[in-house]
Parts: sequence; C-alpha cells; structure tokens
Amino acid sequence: MSPAVAVRRWARAVHWYLRELTGETEYDRYRERCLRLRPLAPVPTRRDYEALRTRHGEAHPQGRCC
Repeated sequence: MSPAVAVRRWARAVHWYLRELTGETEYDRYRERCLRLRPLAPVPTRRDYEALRTRHGEAHPQGRCC
C-alpha cells in the first residue's frame, strides 16, 4: 500500500469517527429512515430535525451525570 493511499484511508477513518462522535450522522440516519418508511412524505430539513430533537429532549428529560 502506498503512503498516499494509507493517508487517505486514515483521513477517511478520522472523518468518520469525528462525525460519529459529534452526532452529525444522526440526521443522516433519520433521513434514511424517513425515506425508507414513508418514501412519498417530505423529509424534514436538518434544522427542522434539530428543533424537533431539542423539543423532544426538553419534554422528556433524562437523568445525566454531567
């Protein structure tokens, strides 16, 4: 494996890890689920999804240590 290929593979892995760590992929999974379950319904935008998620979190608080 050439060094350039190894660097690209490493960069891709770091990018994937950071997206998972920050929760950025949650909307992607939500969008895929919406499209799979209701293909003809409009899919909420990322902003709408974040607002929905915030409202849900405020309405259903969970105990957290921090």
